[in-house]
Amino acid sequence: MENLSELQSPRGLRILNWIERVGNRLPDPMVLFLSLAIIVVILSAVAASSGATVVHPATGKLLHIRSLLSDQGIVFMLTQMLKNFTGFAPLGLVLGMMLGVGVAEQVGLLEALVKRTILNAPAWLITTAVAFAGIMMNIASDAAMIVLPPLAAMVFLSVGRHPVAGLVCGFASAGAGFTANLIIAGTDALLSGISTEAAKAVDPNALVTPVDNWYFNIASVIMLTLLSVWITVKVIEPRLGEYHGERQSNHAPLTALQKRGLRNAGITAFIYIAALIIWLMWPNSPLTNAQGGLIPSPFLKGIVPIILFFFLAIGISYGKTIGIIHNAKDVAQQMSTAIQGMSNYVVLIFFASQFIAYFNWSHLGTWVAVHGADYLKSVHMTGIGILIAYSILTALLNFLIMSGSAKWALEAPVFIPMFMQLGYSPAFIQIAYRVADSSTNIITPLNPYFVVILAFMRRYDSKAGFGTLVSLLVPYSICFLLAWIGLYCVFYVTGFPIGPGVSVHL
Repeated sequence: MENLSELQSPRGLRILNWIERVGNRLPDPMVLFLSLAIIVVILSAVAASSGATVVHPATGKLLHIRSLLSDQGIVFMLTQMLKNFTGFAPLGLVLGMMLGVGVAEQVGLLEALVKRTILNAPAWLITTAVAFAGIMMNIASDAAMIVLPPLAAMVFLSVGRHPVAGLVCGFASAGAGFTANLIIAGTDALLSGISTEAAKAVDPNALVTPVDNWYFNIASVIMLTLLSVWITVKVIEPRLGEYHGERQSNHAPLTALQKRGLRNAGITAFIYIAALIIWLMWPNSPLTNAQGGLIPSPFLKGIVPIILFFFLAIGISYGKTIGIIHNAKDVAQQMSTAIQGMSNYVVLIFFASQFIAYFNWSHLGTWVAVHGADYLKSVHMTGIGILIAYSILTALLNFLIMSGSAKWALEAPVFIPMFMQLGYSPAFIQIAYRVADSSTNIITPLNPYFVVILAFMRRYDSKAGFGTLVSLLVPYSICFLLAWIGLYCVFYVTGFPIGPGVSVHL
């Protein structure tokens, strides 16, 4: 708690204000991503001309830094520019989600639902619900970082609190708390598979299962939920102050027609969910995997369209009841209005997608990651200190390689065999990676959802810039990382199992 108090102290607030001022002096995010893309182009040319190479630790393949100013690089930039943009996965995810959620918002369903359910709830309970939902929603993968933040902002606004506080709480909980969950998620299966292959370099019979971090993840959910609430209420909201934006909450009581609309939307939601459950439980359901399970499954891979149609169905039901929607033309109009608010995001994504594509194509990210790992190996640290140093390194590398699975595929073949030689369980080494990778998810410029949240934020504060958002997210990122490191140190000292039958040491 000493570190958290520091964030709330005058010095801590001055640091956050400094981050905001410096960040907002940076160019508009569109220009910033364009500048970063140009820098990558120049660095790739310099590194390639010097003959820089790197051996991929997972494949053993020698990779040459590729110059974006070479003939091959110029062809790549010209021919792949539109593909980088249209093929950028978050673009379709965000716009698709807004088609459904946007309709529910436009017709007033979400605001009415908030009034009916939690308008009179205490502040701590609302914040706890947002934080817990954000952490748990990573079962829906990246969709959590799109669905929850704008809804959380609306909830906060409806109860007279600053909507940006709800926005950043939802995003931070979903993004920085991405690896924690009370149930086994797809991330557990993905990372454990990579860990198993890396551990076999030391022990051919090594096996890391998806449940090996389960106990640690359960403890993480409780800790991060409480921590997120504390930061939001004690640090973020006091710093934001009272909200005086154009979008104001409407505290008028629900009319009889609105109550009827909520009832019909609830009936529609019940029918939709019931039908979905029946479909999932149906023998040989196409939504389940070959074993009849859900992790992984077509259901989870298709969760975004499922959520889209859910919000669309309940939004149409509510809109028809209160008289806003009469026909298909009205539905299309509501969708169009929802998408119009995302125009700034589309522009930002065009430039952000080019920067990320250039960085990956040039192999610069791989080069930095591998050489950073080599440096850490040369330090010859032992004990828990080496894992803490590794977590910090991974947190920094998140600014260069965003994909958690791709980064773990790079790091695992290097660090798992090295730390296993020191007696650490590969499942515990995996924890040291996961907590660092998640903590800085929300402040890396490579996070494609960062610009989404900035676009949402500008709905409530048109002058908000890059620095404004970063300064609000840094407390979550730093505190989550420090608290998480402290938590795995507790497991290290006490010897508590990190999963069923799995301990810190081999």
